[in-house]
Amino acid sequence: MTHEVFNQVPPLVGHDTAADPVLLEGVQREGAAWALPEIHELGRLAGTAEAQGWGRLAERVPPRLHTFDRYGNRIDEVEYVPAYHQLMETAVSHGVHAAPWGDDRPGAHVARAAKFFAWNVDAGHGCPVSMTYAVVPALRQSPELAARFEPLLTNRTYDFGLRDPETKAGLVAGMSMTEKQGGSDVRANTTTATPLAGRDGADGTYVIRGHKWFTSAPMSDMFLTLAQAPGGLSCFLLPRVLPGGEANPIRFQRLKDKLGNKSNASSEIEYDDAIGWLVGEEGKGVKTIVEMVNMTRLDCVIGSSSGMRNALVQATHHARHRAAFGKLLVDQPLMRNVLADLQVESEAAMTAMLRLAGANDRAIRGDEQEGALRRLALAATKYYVCKRAPIAAGEALECLGGNGYTEDFDLARIYREMPLLSIWEGSGNVAALDALRAIGREPASLDAFFVEAELAAGADPRYDEALASLKKELTSFDDLELRARRIVEQIALVFQAGLLLRHAPAAVADAFCATRLGRDWGGAFGTLPAGVDLAPILDRVPATA
Repeated sequence: MTHEVFNQVPPLVGHDTAADPVLLEGVQREGAAWALPEIHELGRLAGTAEAQGWGRLAERVPPRLHTFDRYGNRIDEVEYVPAYHQLMETAVSHGVHAAPWGDDRPGAHVARAAKFFAWNVDAGHGCPVSMTYAVVPALRQSPELAARFEPLLTNRTYDFGLRDPETKAGLVAGMSMTEKQGGSDVRANTTTATPLAGRDGADGTYVIRGHKWFTSAPMSDMFLTLAQAPGGLSCFLLPRVLPGGEANPIRFQRLKDKLGNKSNASSEIEYDDAIGWLVGEEGKGVKTIVEMVNMTRLDCVIGSSSGMRNALVQATHHARHRAAFGKLLVDQPLMRNVLADLQVESEAAMTAMLRLAGANDRAIRGDEQEGALRRLALAATKYYVCKRAPIAAGEALECLGGNGYTEDFDLARIYREMPLLSIWEGSGNVAALDALRAIGREPASLDAFFVEAELAAGADPRYDEALASLKKELTSFDDLELRARRIVEQIALVFQAGLLLRHAPAAVADAFCATRLGRDWGGAFGTLPAGVDLAPILDRVPATA
């Protein structure tokens, strides 16, 4: 024995990921206080060594594709380690998937967002959870299909395996939209949908043929997909197994070798005359999936906020236990600046996320003003928060030094996850241009945004100046597309700043306005100006053991 291990940080276990002042305040503010017991239950489970072990194992032993069985029969199945199924069972049994669609209580979708945020032990299995949530509003455009499958999609039973979906206790759904030649330009899709011979599509049954470039969670029970029907691009529901038990001919070509998100299988698939049912109207495929995109974009914001928060908590836990140059890192002035700056970024993202979850909940219940706000603020926030998350995670990783760069510590995994959410459901340019389209096509969305922004007017001169500057920016239509990122970033920052001025401690709001609006900031984290009061900001980081 040549050395004694000391001045190393204890594992971050035995905590409640939901015991977070920003999260709890937002949940209560947005009308879901009734769900706090279950949110805390899931948060405590996320803090256990066992659940964290499931996340690490599911990531380190990724899914395996089996196109044939040992006898040469085509099976097209993906095998997961048991840890993945434990993650899925936990998420589904706690209603993190589509359960809110079957819950009439106000705030049900806010509660679901908070649980999705708190259950942060693995990002990969969050993909099928999110897609199952998002499929329901699209499916409701075909009442007969919704009546058949929605009760199974919203049920809190995880029932894995390929069987006739109507014989299962619960279902998981996915989506299969993009193709290699089009990507986000889904109107360039070449997959075809032909009415089943002799039926003329009268009963909504079509034969689907084509190739899809990204289909995540391919063992899902059913998928929404886009294909070119006689009447134009349309949306279809394809089951993996047809009624009666016959496999639908959906062929897996390969699994993607991704930077992160490795616990989630993402595949290229071929529809070899697969059977699908029309969802919505022929030729209205994009319109049919718009509401689904709103849901998955919200989940991108939740996932980015959760990953950013998890990274900050990990970094702060390290700083609270690691000593250097005679005192704990958390007491070193420059480290305090870094952590406080990360906290300001994280709190702004979380507060915006929770406000959007509330708007989503109320929009679903028929509030048109909240729906208009969601349309613009969600696209802008998706653009900005998902861009900031990888930068924040990288800074948090650096707080651990060399340890942070090793796969033995969770920050490396968090860091690899973060770029995905800026890509999924529209990369930066797509999200920014979509925000501008919302302004052009739905002027009520901009009106709703400014009604929200004006609630904080007069609280801080830097905010007032930023709001006036944004309004001026939007009066000119010259080079609008060229300026899209600049404009949408300003929208996101004004949205965050207004919420912080109304709901966050004064020190947090002041730091945000001084740096993100007033630009008294170096750009890199850890460059808060000398006048910022760091102590109350750092007090907002959840306590760890």
